Amino acid sequence: MTAAPLLDAHPAIAETGLMTSTGLDDPAKKEIAMKLVSSAENSSLDWKAQYQYIEDIGDGRGYTAGIIGFCSGTGDMLDLVELYTDRKPGNVLAGYLPALRAVDGTDAHTGLDPNYPKDWRKAAKDTAFQQAQNDERDRVYFDPAVRQGKADGLRVLGQFAYYDALVMHGDGTDPTSFRNIRKRALAKAQPPSRGGDETAYLNAFLDARVWAMKQEEAHSDTSRVDTAQRVFLRKGNLDLDPPLAWKVYGDDFHIG
Repeated sequence: MTAAPLLDAHPAIAETGLMTSTGLDDPAKKEIAMKLVSSAENSSLDWKAQYQYIEDIGDGRGYTAGIIGFCSGTGDMLDLVELYTDRKPGNVLAGYLPALRAVDGTDAHTGLDPNYPKDWRKAAKDTAFQQAQNDERDRVYFDPAVRQGKADGLRVLGQFAYYDALVMHGDGTDPTSFRNIRKRALAKAQPPSRGGDETAYLNAFLDARVWAMKQEEAHSDTSRVDTAQRVFLRKGNLDLDPPLAWKVYGDDFHIG
């Protein structure tokens, strides 16, 4: 799993109120989005099996866990456990909040080892924790991506490209953040909201995304773009209509 958190939960504000009709937030399309991200993050289409996932993948972000790669070193895992504890005080993870605050911004496990992974998996059986993961995913990543994509006049594929970029890169001020990937794309092409061609703009966005991925060793395999999103774009499938076939890291996936 290579997900990185949203460093700033307020992505670039669109210049126009232009909205598209069917969006990635359509329930059937959202399910496809969850499966596409899970194929890249967990080599599985069974995204709901990832509530219990937790490991340190050695990317400098501490523990990576859950359905979207919440990280102990980057704040979004802390936000998630705080939300869960607000909703269910005394839960099995509540006692780790001081440690999560202390390790925020580092890759340290201080105060988390040895039992945090075991307790995370225990919490993941609780539907309240599963719902908290869903809600934080939507608040921090999914909803901002869909809003910005719709405002840029993008259809489902474009909204998904934004979502996948937010999941991996966050939306901070660093050059590889979502807002700066989008800025690089805007320097090359215009989105439909500004009268541009959607395919040309998405190619520019994916070019900028690949550049950003290659800046960090942990993200340097660009197959989630090259053999997935580009495949749909080349086929003109801007609404991500099934059947869908793609590869990530050499593995084949299909949605009928």
